[in-house]
Amino acid sequence: MTPPGAAPRLPHHREDGAGSAPPLILGPSLGTSLAVWEPQVPGLAQSHRVIRWDLPGHGGSPAGLPVSSVGDLGRLVLALADALGVDRFAYAGISLGGAVGAWLAVHHPERVESLALVCSSARFGDEQSWHERAALVRAKGTDPVADTAATRWFTPAFADDPTAHALVADARAADPEAYAACCDALAAFDLRGELPRITAPTLVVAGRLDPAVPLTRARELADSIPGASLTEVAHAAHLASVERPAPVLAALLAHLDGLHPPARSAGMAVRRAVLGDAHVDRAIATTTPFTAVFQDFITRYAWGEIWTRPGLSRKTRSCITLTALVAHGHHDELAMHVRAALRNGLTSDEIQEVLLQSAIYCGVPAANAAFAIANRILEEETS
Repeated sequence: MTPPGAAPRLPHHREDGAGSAPPLILGPSLGTSLAVWEPQVPGLAQSHRVIRWDLPGHGGSPAGLPVSSVGDLGRLVLALADALGVDRFAYAGISLGGAVGAWLAVHHPERVESLALVCSSARFGDEQSWHERAALVRAKGTDPVADTAATRWFTPAFADDPTAHALVADARAADPEAYAACCDALAAFDLRGELPRITAPTLVVAGRLDPAVPLTRARELADSIPGASLTEVAHAAHLASVERPAPVLAALLAHLDGLHPPARSAGMAVRRAVLGDAHVDRAIATTTPFTAVFQDFITRYAWGEIWTRPGLSRKTRSCITLTALVAHGHHDELAMHVRAALRNGLTSDEIQEVLLQSAIYCGVPAANAAFAIANRILEEETS
């Protein structure tokens, strides 16, 4: 247990993608490292801030992290998210990593924006078999389970692939006590009665040839979680995301894209391009449940429907926007859009001409205030 006031020990993690993009946390399966997600990272990182983490004693994570239950692992994920400044996040997890995501969605629904459970279950077999595996690893190390991992994780056609060999090596390198502790956590894990409490949009992905988590378990998840969808991947066993990376990536992208309609996605991209990441990040950081609907509104309609239209250039839209803001005396917005005009390619001379034009049609007092504001912003931007 972390002493009061002390910083929590965190699992090893890696980030990919833009820091300003929506966060997506990826959880690994037992015996693997964060490398298990490698095939999907390039595609996911195009639209998300991808955060992968290692189980205790796996990959780069220290063996001494608490892992007496799946809930302990969930609390490690929350501590990692807090340390990275992430409040709400999408989560996808494989097997044990999926169990962690399901636990988070049940016990901390305010943190989980969406959920993807890949080759996972609400209950992983009988309790005794997990305790027996834990005892075996404590007595003989991880070699015995690594020797048979390929038959559980992959179809025979893929078992000799270099990627499969690399992941088996990760299992062999795992700390025995940490691995055994994860086995004990899985023995006690049973979320079947709590699945209807999950409110996050949920995708279930299953390998049709998975001997570790049969299709019946995946269908139980999809049937019990309200509104969940199920994707079955042909010619894939337990690590379907490794053996058949393309269909798993396509399912994940479709699931994640469904959370953000095209107008919102396009609007957020234009909003960042025009106003800058720093401004948008500040706006998002200060969003409350009360103001969230307005932030979504302006992103979808102002930026996603109007600023994306092809009929006018962004330079022209900046000119129109500056004039309207001068006319209505919206000085804070005017300062923001002077900076935006520079990003859209207007020169200081062109901004000067817009304000002179505004003086004629909006009034000299309005233009006088606008010139003072614009002069301050231009000096700040060129200093």
